[in-house]
Amino acid sequence: MPTRRRFLALTAALPAAACGPRRPVAPPEPPPRALDLLVLGGTGFIGPHLVRHAVARGHRVSIFTRGRRKADLPDSVERLLGDRDGQLGILAGRRWDIVVDDSATRPEWVRQSTQLLKDQVGRYLFTSSTGVYYPYLQPGADETWPVRTEVTDPEDGSEAYGVAKARCEREVLQAFGERGLVVRPTYIVGPGDTTDRFPYWPVRLQRGGDVLAPGRRDDPVQLIDVRDLAEFMLRLLEDGRSGIYNAVGPREPITMPQFLEAARAAANPEARLVWVDDYAFLEAHGISDAVPWVMLKGNDLGHMSTRNAKAVAAGLRFRPLAETVRDTLEWWPTVPTERRDAPKFALTAEQEAQALADWRARG
Repeated sequence: MPTRRRFLALTAALPAAACGPRRPVAPPEPPPRALDLLVLGGTGFIGPHLVRHAVARGHRVSIFTRGRRKADLPDSVERLLGDRDGQLGILAGRRWDIVVDDSATRPEWVRQSTQLLKDQVGRYLFTSSTGVYYPYLQPGADETWPVRTEVTDPEDGSEAYGVAKARCEREVLQAFGERGLVVRPTYIVGPGDTTDRFPYWPVRLQRGGDVLAPGRRDDPVQLIDVRDLAEFMLRLLEDGRSGIYNAVGPREPITMPQFLEAARAAANPEARLVWVDDYAFLEAHGISDAVPWVMLKGNDLGHMSTRNAKAVAAGLRFRPLAETVRDTLEWWPTVPTERRDAPKFALTAEQEAQALADWRARG
């Protein structure tokens, strides 16, 4: 367990965006003009944050969904029903300034929507992923790096995902050219998370006791709060930008110890971190990732070292990590009971206890 002096040294070294108290934020300046936005999706993870922010900024928003998922959205939002796969008729003949596509992982879906809308809308923003850089054979990926559009290993799900996203990007840029916009976020975290990846850490730290902390002390981690992502996407649209942007946080690189020390301070300072830095030991106990940490080896060697300078220059901003942790904790009790009772966390309590016992026994 780190000493108080060590803890203060670590947290003092964190970027301002990584920790610290909530600070009042002055209301943003209104956009130069109200835009008509069509969001393909809008009821998942990114969508509700984007829609609410856009409406608060004075924009008019329509969402296109299958109507299977409810979301807390403003009454002014127009709800259009259909399906990405061949049932886009309700969009025909309509005009919008912007299309935001944050629900596609299949290139054929994007091909259908871009071909239908390319003459009906001004610009098209596609939410992609830093997964397009897979395999991460070296650190430092930026927007100029080539991406794969063909699968070389059918058994590698990470490659299949990255290739699918890269093909989706290609459909957008071929159809819209300079009117196309691609945002590549890293692991997205915060309230409303539709996965149990990041919530593991706030919930586990809040529970306290000895907490297994995986990874080497210099392992970098990357993540982005969903609200920071949504605000950045809208900023790009309001500023009339085009091209590709890596939406990666925090602003400056941080390591897994820095992340966990800041998260612990926000969730439960009494929790005790037990560092397990042996990759072979972790693998033997079925622990290869605990977002935002992943084991940096092989095809994941450069996974957590994507560059964000272009996005930062275009206005990407980051709230304190402590705020993300606290807000995730406040949101978690609103998750359906069945999910909270059987979460798909990176580690089960039994798995963690066994690994900690074996680690201590090893001396």
